[in-house]
Amino acid sequence: MLRRCQLPIPRTIIHTATARHPQAERRNLSPPTSTNVKRKKKPSSRSLDADVVRWNKTITYHMRHGRFDAARQLFEQMPRRTIVSWNTMLSGYLSNGQYSSALWLFDAMPHRDEFSWNTMINGHVRYGKLGAARRMFEQMPMRDIVSWNTMISAYAQSGHVEQAQEIFDRAPVKDSVSWNGILAAYLQNGRFEAAQVLFESNPYWDTVSWNAMIAGYVRRNRLVDAQQLFDRLLEKDIVSWNTMISGYAQNGYMMEARRLFSESPYKDVFTWTAMVSGYAQNGMLDEAKLMFDEMPERNIVTWNAIVAAYVQNKRMDEAEELFNAMPCKNISSWNTMVTGYAQAGMIEEARSIFDKMNDRDPISWSAMIAGYAQSGHSEEALHLFIEMGRSGERMNRSSFTCAFSTCADIAVLECGMQVHGRLVKAGYGLGCFVGNALLSMYFKCGNIDEAYKAFEEISQKDVVTWNTMIVGYARHGFGNKALEAFDLMRTTEMKPDNVTLVGVLSACSHAGLINKGIGFFYSMHQDFGIKPKAEHYTCMIDLLGRAGRLAEAQALIKDLPFEPDATMWGALLGASRIHRHTELGRKAAEKIFEMEPNNAGMYVLLSNLYASSGSWAEASKLRVMMQDRGVRKVPGFSWIEVDNRVHTFSVGDSLHPEKAKIYAFLEELDMKMKKAGYVSATNLVLHDVEEEEKEQMLKFHSEKLAVAYGILRLTPGRPVRVIKNLRVCEDCHDAIKYISLIESRLIILRDSNRFHHFSCGSCSCRDYW
Repeated sequence: MLRRCQLPIPRTIIHTATARHPQAERRNLSPPTSTNVKRKKKPSSRSLDADVVRWNKTITYHMRHGRFDAARQLFEQMPRRTIVSWNTMLSGYLSNGQYSSALWLFDAMPHRDEFSWNTMINGHVRYGKLGAARRMFEQMPMRDIVSWNTMISAYAQSGHVEQAQEIFDRAPVKDSVSWNGILAAYLQNGRFEAAQVLFESNPYWDTVSWNAMIAGYVRRNRLVDAQQLFDRLLEKDIVSWNTMISGYAQNGYMMEARRLFSESPYKDVFTWTAMVSGYAQNGMLDEAKLMFDEMPERNIVTWNAIVAAYVQNKRMDEAEELFNAMPCKNISSWNTMVTGYAQAGMIEEARSIFDKMNDRDPISWSAMIAGYAQSGHSEEALHLFIEMGRSGERMNRSSFTCAFSTCADIAVLECGMQVHGRLVKAGYGLGCFVGNALLSMYFKCGNIDEAYKAFEEISQKDVVTWNTMIVGYARHGFGNKALEAFDLMRTTEMKPDNVTLVGVLSACSHAGLINKGIGFFYSMHQDFGIKPKAEHYTCMIDLLGRAGRLAEAQALIKDLPFEPDATMWGALLGASRIHRHTELGRKAAEKIFEMEPNNAGMYVLLSNLYASSGSWAEASKLRVMMQDRGVRKVPGFSWIEVDNRVHTFSVGDSLHPEKAKIYAFLEELDMKMKKAGYVSATNLVLHDVEEEEKEQMLKFHSEKLAVAYGILRLTPGRPVRVIKNLRVCEDCHDAIKYISLIESRLIILRDSNRFHHFSCGSCSCRDYW
């Protein structure tokens, strides 16, 4: 539809591209000299003119088939050339991308007519040389209506509305193309109010202009105004009807769309496709299929629309059936199926379709990479990203975003930094979409310095950018930095949202900023217009519970405006573990088990609480309950990235090829730690065994093995970054503090709940986790 509205440029292009110029031949557009006039009277001259016409036609034929070298050779051999010969070569060069040759030819022309000037001006415009086009326009000895319209359209298409208006005002004569050109300048560049005024000032618009105004109203969702203008239009064409039908369909007004569809005297494949797409986009899949089945003819767009409808509704079997029935498929058809299977978690089917594609574009690769990433196949996602680069396919922002998200999920910082390098090499700036993914990657991989640099480089920060900074600092235990980022956000025009306040309250909770957190919670509705939701109450319960204000946390749960969920009771259970409040922890756990009987993490928390208080009988009962309910504890794993390889450890790991060095180093460390004052937290062992055995069980937890391996393999001075899939235990937390002091290393541990920065014998969480 937009293409139909932008008629001024196409009309000019069609004119300049008509290389034969039969009218020009008949009118003899050679320079009007007396010699030429005499020649026309000689019979031999007529015969020669006929030869020139044949030569010109042959040149045109060569140019149309891309053989501009052959055309040039023929042109150079001509014994006589007319102005049409020169113009044919000029327009041929430009249509074949030979801009420099066209410039040379134009300068060499012995004579030029308006067509020559207009063709070269249009060439400047097509190759983005608007300044050169304007200079040539001003140099023209005489201008016709095409000259003025070409410049109006050129400025309109380039967004220079004022210049288009200036040329329009100067034009001595205006036709429908002139008026359409200035109207298009307003409509295409967001000057809709000016377009309205212009439209109402002229009663002689053609149907094309009416359609452009109707489309303008539709694009702004002003369907009432569009309908009124449509009703005023006396000579409606198929574009008029299609614009209104698609406008109603795209905005969900399917009854109105159907009414106009029934009334329309014209229906083409676009009309039918608009209805099919409208039904599909509004969840009316059965109606879409009925309309599809009734269509007298279908094109690739229609087929893609109906396949996409089934994909969006996760009805992949029917989508596949339609896909296989398509008479022809384009790359969009294949991409739709890859995306559909990937989003439905059918990763093998998605890969099968992907492998069958003869041609792939960045969307194909990004859809497959995203499918792997979202289904937990992180390594496959990164391998495919690398393969995409090797294939020569240009990586788009979406593929980089998927790669950053994958690196963040498995916390492979070195790999993420390499992807960042490729992003810079590809010439992409840090817009919101890819910039936010990069920012999140650095935070999740534990590099807050690089995260801050990425934040500074993001040119246009949206609310997600600010939220990522606030939540990132909060998870790393830097509550004050999180609040500084929040204060800075408030100096901008960006408004905080629900996630922002969750980050702020979480920062206060993790950093022990109790009074600030309470203040934010009770003022968030008044100050920011955000009514507290479940996640905000959870943060408050966590904040009060961690501070030991368990009675207030209980009261908050009791006075909730809705029923508390398992997450809230989990926060209270965690606080009960920290403060050894066995009875409150048991009550909280009972509530959780009612809602989520298979939540293994909560069983472990309660077990830790029983063990730390010496309630071995209760701990034993809990283990029996887990067995009866079929609840299995998630095994703990820790991993570290060294030399672009990820090394994974489990408790007491015996599979790592360097296990002997690791265990020997840990034994050495254990002796140094005990001399420095470290005491094993044997009360956390969930088995009633001897103290020495408990110490041995704690000594080789997975996070200690990973930290030891990092110290052994990484260059001194480099941070040791370790990831654990579960919450770090108290004994490992204390031990790593001592290790950071003894080895003079920064150790960054990311567990399932937050980050811990260990340095000089202390942790960023201030033992408040």
